[in-house]
Amino acid sequence: MAEKLADPGSGALLPPPNLGAGLEGRGVIVTGAAGGIGRAVAQCFAAVGASVMAVDLDADAVEQVVAELPGLRHFALAADLTSMTSPHQIVEAATRQFGTIRALAHTAAVLRRQATVDAVTEDDWDRQLDTNLKATFFLCREVANTMVRGGGPGSVITFTSQGWWTGGFGGSVVYNTAKGGVVTLTRGLARSYGPTGVTFNSVAPGQVRTRMLLEGLDSDVLLAMTEATPLKRVAEPEEIAPVVVFLASDHARFITGATINASGGFLMY
Repeated sequence: MAEKLADPGSGALLPPPNLGAGLEGRGVIVTGAAGGIGRAVAQCFAAVGASVMAVDLDADAVEQVVAELPGLRHFALAADLTSMTSPHQIVEAATRQFGTIRALAHTAAVLRRQATVDAVTEDDWDRQLDTNLKATFFLCREVANTMVRGGGPGSVITFTSQGWWTGGFGGSVVYNTAKGGVVTLTRGLARSYGPTGVTFNSVAPGQVRTRMLLEGLDSDVLLAMTEATPLKRVAEPEEIAPVVVFLASDHARFITGATINASGGFLMY
């Protein structure tokens, strides 16, 4: 464990400077780990010394993610998060492997982009709300309760979108409705679990170069969103991952209920 540094001005102890302080050798769960952001998050956790349980619907892809992670004690699990048995399955596998769970980074999501609001079907609605909101609640609750029983600190990081604030556009309204719910859910769980020491925070990316963003997106729309971003570019997944690791680390132990804006200025609040 890294030695803490004394602050000569106050006499207090400062945390060690490494990004993943408190995560070394600890077990973390990353959902959506075969996706662009999820893969980068899993890699960043592994790079700071955490042991990663990578979860994704695509069994072959998530096995490949784990094979490429630095360090040891990583493993993959294929799971459908919309199944009500998945939260228990995931937590049971993680505790069997790690003993205790230090963090959950819940990046898994589904986007069904339609051209207009009128094109949205009931199946579009159900699939996005079930995956992006309902599954988030039940998995986060299961993990948090396990963290409490384990007696140690824990961090849960959910993923929303800049659209939780803007509302999204046209056929993405349903996706962003779910993501708005994720912010409210994260805040409610932060209040509910605060006394236990388990923190809940959410990350709100803007445009990130992933398959989810680019699939079916008109190039003119992408250009317009890029121009509306003060940094004038799309983010890479590796630029979002350190934000997640920070929120899971000891550096963020007094942060809970926050929504971290990582949109390159596309959204400001």
